[in-house]
Amino acid sequence: MSKLQAATPDRLRQLRLEASAHFAPLMLNEALLRLSHACGGDSLDRFEKAMVDQIEAAKDDRADFETIKELAIEQLYALVRNANDSPKKKQSLEKIDTRRTPGRSEEPRTLEDQLQAGLEDSFPASDPPSVVSTTISGGAKKLVGTDEVLEKQRRQASSKEDRS
Repeated sequence: MSKLQAATPDRLRQLRLEASAHFAPLMLNEALLRLSHACGGDSLDRFEKAMVDQIEAAKDDRADFETIKELAIEQLYALVRNANDSPKKKQSLEKIDTRRTPGRSEEPRTLEDQLQAGLEDSFPASDPPSVVSTTISGGAKKLVGTDEVLEKQRRQASSKEDRS
């Protein structure tokens, strides 16, 4: 025979209250952490508001019931704050309009040209200075840098387009 079967109804009621008092906050905390990981802060805020409304709407004839409700809401706030502070909380996505540069083109060709210009402007900054010198036999050759090569390619491409 289990201890539950041997217990009186009053003892069972007391054990249920103790189980709820001990384990309900642990279960609620874990549920709120999972909600914050899956849905983020907006869902936690909606949950908190709904729970506060339900707690405040609850009625009981006990003289200290208002104090019990106050303590329950205080515990709820602490658990929601803990879930909000979780490093695994899903972050809300920014609206794309707040990140877009005013006047930015959506035309792929223009974006490609802007990217190319930015790469050209920053070209030597990413390369470390050379500390090794080499000697090449056969005389000096004309060195052509990246800017010159790209400009020549552009001129050739535009002259081909003009001929077409």
